[in-house]
Amino acid sequence: MAIAMKADQRSMSTKGELRQLRLQGKIPGVIYGKKLNEAAPVTVDGKELQALLRSHPNAVLEINIPSLGKQSVMVSEVQRDSLNHKVLHVDFHQINMNENVRANVRINVEGDSEGIREGGVLQVVLHELEVLCLPNNIPDAVTVNITSLGVGESLLIGDLKLPEGVERVAEPEQVVLTILAPQKELSEEESEDAAVELAEAEARSKEAKLEGVKSL
Repeated sequence: MAIAMKADQRSMSTKGELRQLRLQGKIPGVIYGKKLNEAAPVTVDGKELQALLRSHPNAVLEINIPSLGKQSVMVSEVQRDSLNHKVLHVDFHQINMNENVRANVRINVEGDSEGIREGGVLQVVLHELEVLCLPNNIPDAVTVNITSLGVGESLLIGDLKLPEGVERVAEPEQVVLTILAPQKELSEEESEDAAVELAEAEARSKEAKLEGVKSL
């Protein structure tokens, strides 16, 4: 179900005018889309946008603009201040509710791993999963249970259980997380080998992700 968000249309603004909008608690943004003759500059309420980004960053939004009517959109890019991380600008892209879209979905880890109980260390390689599905099928998160994972074992994208109608984009061999052996029990040489192994796993994951994106 789409979340209604109020937006006001604006003209293209100077840096000074944009600064004034932010001081008023508004965030400047732009809506892009194939059905629009040109990009539509808008402003949205800053607190409302912050709450949305915290709770439902992949939500389908219904924005009603007087001159454009109701638009089904999703957040495509957020620009933040490099120092305080406050939102400075947001881009929305118009979507077709009957066409698949890509979205990055948060990965939630739950469970008390057997390997961690034995002193192993949880190393999370991926915090988000890119999926392909209809807008209304985008999950808020993908939950993985690590209870059965032992020391030295990994969980791959292919092991994730996705809702019906939701497809992964990356290759199934890409590592999501792994349980490293207890560092205090490793010799210096073994620690170096473990670090190399982890770096290689991350490199393979990145390579598999790139290949997965290219293949679509």
